[in-house]
Amino acid sequence: MTSIITGDLVNSRKIADPSIWLDPLKELLSTFGKTPEVWEIFRGDSFQLEVNQPEEALYKAIQIKACIKLVKGLDVRMAIGIGAKTFTAINITSSNDEAFIHSGEQFEQLKKKKQLLAFRSPWKEIDKELNLIFRLTSLIMDKWSPSSAVLVALCLKYSSISQQELGEKLEISQSSISERLKRAQYEEIIAVENFYRSIIAQQINWK
Repeated sequence: MTSIITGDLVNSRKIADPSIWLDPLKELLSTFGKTPEVWEIFRGDSFQLEVNQPEEALYKAIQIKACIKLVKGLDVRMAIGIGAKTFTAINITSSNDEAFIHSGEQFEQLKKKKQLLAFRSPWKEIDKELNLIFRLTSLIMDKWSPSSAVLVALCLKYSSISQQELGEKLEISQSSISERLKRAQYEEIIAVENFYRSIIAQQINWK
């Protein structure tokens, strides 16, 4: 089993200098693996990423969300697909196994429904449950300001350090860090991520 994140940017054409979002996105994706085998940006503002441990896909999607939300007015639409993989292409965008089909088809539905985050797998009941949770989670993340996105991105990157240490990195107080995380509803987002990680890991191990 593997997972594929298919995504594109929302409002990217309104940004005069695409390097403002493109360079940070490339830098982040490069931490996940090499291009074009693991990730690829195409058609200017679309991308695909393979996460070969499906239980980690949502964490990486949240990281991408925070990265894009650093730029005021920008957002990102993503579909996570899980499925079997029987063929490895030189370019990720040339692959067409089950995970790619699930991600691509769900991505097209996102565009029609005007949603920004969704999920599809071989397990229909899990799809129903997770998509409801994803819709609610997306409502929170869609409202992140650039300052919230900066803090969330740091928390995800340095998940083991304290709020005091985060405050030192941003040169603000620990109480300010705490207040900003509450506004971003970071604890709720991480609770959803932990739930997703647990349910997907259990399903894969059961299979």
